[in-house]
Amino acid sequence: MPAPCTSYNFYYLIGDLNLFIHFRVTGNRLICGPKASDTCSAVFPEPLSLPPNGQSDSKTNSHRVAIAFGASFGAAFSIIIIIGLLVWWRCRHNQQIFFDVNEQYDPEVCLGHLRRYTFKELRSATDHFSSKNILGRGGFGIVYKGCLNDGTLVAVKRLKDYNIAGGEIQFQTEVETISLAIHRNLLRLSGFCTTENERLLVYPYMPNGSVASQLRDHIHGRAALDWARRKRIALGTARGLLYLHEQCDPKIIHRDVKAANILLDEDFEAVVGDFGLAKLLDHRDSHVTTAVRGTIGHIAPEYLSTGQSSEKTDVFGFGILLLELITGQKALDFGRAANQKGVMLDWVKKLHHDRKLNLMVDKDLRGNFDRIELEEMVQVALLCTQFNPSHRPKMSEVLKMLEGDGLAEKWEASQRVETPRFRSCENPPQRYSDYIEESSLVVEAMELSGPR
Repeated sequence: MPAPCTSYNFYYLIGDLNLFIHFRVTGNRLICGPKASDTCSAVFPEPLSLPPNGQSDSKTNSHRVAIAFGASFGAAFSIIIIIGLLVWWRCRHNQQIFFDVNEQYDPEVCLGHLRRYTFKELRSATDHFSSKNILGRGGFGIVYKGCLNDGTLVAVKRLKDYNIAGGEIQFQTEVETISLAIHRNLLRLSGFCTTENERLLVYPYMPNGSVASQLRDHIHGRAALDWARRKRIALGTARGLLYLHEQCDPKIIHRDVKAANILLDEDFEAVVGDFGLAKLLDHRDSHVTTAVRGTIGHIAPEYLSTGQSSEKTDVFGFGILLLELITGQKALDFGRAANQKGVMLDWVKKLHHDRKLNLMVDKDLRGNFDRIELEEMVQVALLCTQFNPSHRPKMSEVLKMLEGDGLAEKWEASQRVETPRFRSCENPPQRYSDYIEESSLVVEAMELSGPR
C-alpha cells in the first residue's frame, strides 16, 4: 500500500507582527497525487497584509491627494495659458483689419483700390527724398515727385505731423475714409505707407501742377491760364467741394481751399487736393482748436475768432480762390506786396464798390476776358466771403450761381443784409485784415501744401 501523502505546513511572517498564517489542504488528489488517501492534506501559505497602526492607508491617501492637486493645478494653468493665447491672437487679429500687410508679402497686393507701399520702395522712387524732387512744401508736409519700378509717376506726400495721427489703426481708418471719397474733381489717393516714425500718402502725379503754379507761369509772354480755363477751374472746384460737403458720407471739410491746393490734370481739369488731411491730422475732442490750420488771407473770420470750422469755412476759402483766379495773385503775396496781412478781399470790395473791376483783372490776360462773367464771378466771390457764415451760400448754391442760375436774386438779397455782429465781440471789425490782426490764435501759414 502506497505511503500516504506527506502533510506540509507553510508559515508566512508578516511585517513586524510575527503573525504566521498557514493553509492546510486535505484530500486534494491534484496536490497529493492520484493514489493519495483521503486524509492527505497540504498547507499553502497566503500572505496577509495588515497595516501597522493604519500608516499605509494614510500614505496612500496623501499620495492620491497630491496627485489630484497637481493635476488640477496643471489643468488650470493650461486653461489660463490657452485663454491668454486666444486674447493675444484676437488683439493681433483686430489690429490687422484690412490694411495690415507685412512687407514680406507681395508689394503688388492691392487693398481695395488702395495699395500699401513699403518705405524702401518710396524712398527709392524719390531718390532718397531728394530735394531735387520736391514739388511743394506745406503745413501738412513735403511733396516729392517719384517714379515707381514700373515707371509710374507719383506724388509722395511725407506727412510731418505723424505723431498727431493717433496711432497706426487710427491713421489707417482715416486713410480709408478719405479713399472712399471718389469724384472726378477730387484727387484720388493711390496708396499709403506707415512705419514707426513715418506716414506717407501716394497720389497720381498731376502733370500740370497746381493752379497757383500755373498763375505764375507764362507762355510766350501770355498767361498760362486763359479766361475760359479759369472759369472751368472754378466750376470743377465747386463740384469737388460740393461732393465733399453734401454728397460724401461722412462729410469732409477741407479747411484750406486755395489755388495751391487745386491741381490740374493733363486736360487742365480742376482736382481738389489735400482734402481730409486736416481731419486726418487733428483728433481733438473739442470743436475748438488752439491752432488754426489754413493760409493767411484764406481763413474765414469765424475760424480766426473761435477756431471752429464748418463747410462755410470752405465756402469762404472758395471765394478767395475765385479772387485768385481773377487777379492772378495769391492772397498771401498780395498782402506782402501791400505790406499788410491778407488785404486782397478788402481791396476787391473797394474796387467793386467803385465799379473799377478792370483794375483787379490779371494783367497777363491782356484784356481777353468776358466782362459779364467777370462781374458774375466777383459777385459770387463776395457772397462766399461774407463775414457772417450763415449768410454765405452752400456749395450747391455756389455751383448754380456760377452756371448762371439764381445769382441776381442772391446778390440783391445780400445787399439788404446789415453788417452782422458776432457774439464773440461787441464791435466786430469791418475789414477782413482787422480780423487777422486781432486774432489771438496761432495761424499756420502754408503755401504749397498740395501734391502736383
